Amino acid sequence: MLNFDEARRRILAAGDALEPELVALTEAEGRVLAEDLYANAPLPAFDYSAMDGYAVRAADVNQRLQQGMPIAGECRAGDTPPALPAGAALRIFTGAPLPVAADAVVIQENATRRGDVVVFSEAATVGDNIRRAGEDLTQGGLALAKGTRLGPFQLGLAAAVDRASVLVARRPRVRIFATGSELRAPGSPLVAGKIPESNTIAVAALSRHAGALVERCEVQSDDLAGITFALSTAFEACDVLVTIGGVSVGDHDLVRPALEAAGATLEFWKVAIKPGKPLTFGRAGRTLILGLPGNPVSAQLTFALFGVPLLRALQGDLAASPALTRVTLDSKLQQKCGRLGFYRARLQGTRAIVTPNQASGSTFSLAHADALVMMPAELSECAAETQLDAICLRDL
Repeated sequence: MLNFDEARRRILAAGDALEPELVALTEAEGRVLAEDLYANAPLPAFDYSAMDGYAVRAADVNQRLQQGMPIAGECRAGDTPPALPAGAALRIFTGAPLPVAADAVVIQENATRRGDVVVFSEAATVGDNIRRAGEDLTQGGLALAKGTRLGPFQLGLAAAVDRASVLVARRPRVRIFATGSELRAPGSPLVAGKIPESNTIAVAALSRHAGALVERCEVQSDDLAGITFALSTAFEACDVLVTIGGVSVGDHDLVRPALEAAGATLEFWKVAIKPGKPLTFGRAGRTLILGLPGNPVSAQLTFALFGVPLLRALQGDLAASPALTRVTLDSKLQQKCGRLGFYRARLQGTRAIVTPNQASGSTFSLAHADALVMMPAELSECAAETQLDAICLRDL
């Protein structure tokens, strides 16, 4: 049985990076860069005013403080600036290019205009309220590194360096395959002994959030021949096949033998974590296979811990695995030694209030959790005020 770190290392190392494709910047949100993005020109491209005010020579202002200076004209954003005569000021607006001779901008709050004359109330310093050409990036400077996931602010920077399209990793294609004779579709007629199937909904949402294209397959009853046949076609045209249920050792846990009968090669099938010990990983040709347990929390958490990082890694994401944060237990936490525990908790600042119900079937406690507190496998008890690592669910 593998430990958590080794299992995740093997999973992340298994997949080759997906091929890149060129997409318009307007369609690139959430995608992962497959190229380094460089500035083709300085950013900003020219010196400009950071404030509304007056472009001046600082020495002229300081020599004529409290005296009037003639206004030689004005410059707005998008204009070509006029010349700035010695001893004069130029009305200027935010974003407007700076006249060649100017070395400062006096904000309008420190100026009083009287017709074509302006009087300044405070001294000026060279560089005041000016954004210099190349202040953010020199020409050829690295704007965004390959492996960066493009959020709103990264897209804004890509546009600022004049890119209309970018090379990004292709979206992983994911098929989700759930089994269980007890499952029915949410909202379908009630049947004694049947329960709504919730795992594919959650796993599909996690997959899309990680940048994947998702297809949910029809739920299969617990029949070995039927599951084997369905799996033999499910491998086709997907990068990752996620199975849910049937990977433990019960009489009706049929997915693992069905995978092998359908031609899959399985690398491992147990990980020393709680919840989620029965986790299968393997491949069929170029398709990677992640077999999740069937209990809802076990399935959803194991996919969050292993499947989401895998999908990000396939796109070359530099931050494939979520960052850990340090939290302080609000109360005592106990477990049986031997497996790394992931405990649902609510956060109040950096304090973690562990949810009372940690059952692997309690989707309610998972839906109302902020974090997964990680209790090392070798510990059986952690007192209140103990500091532990945690994964914030918003970072998945």
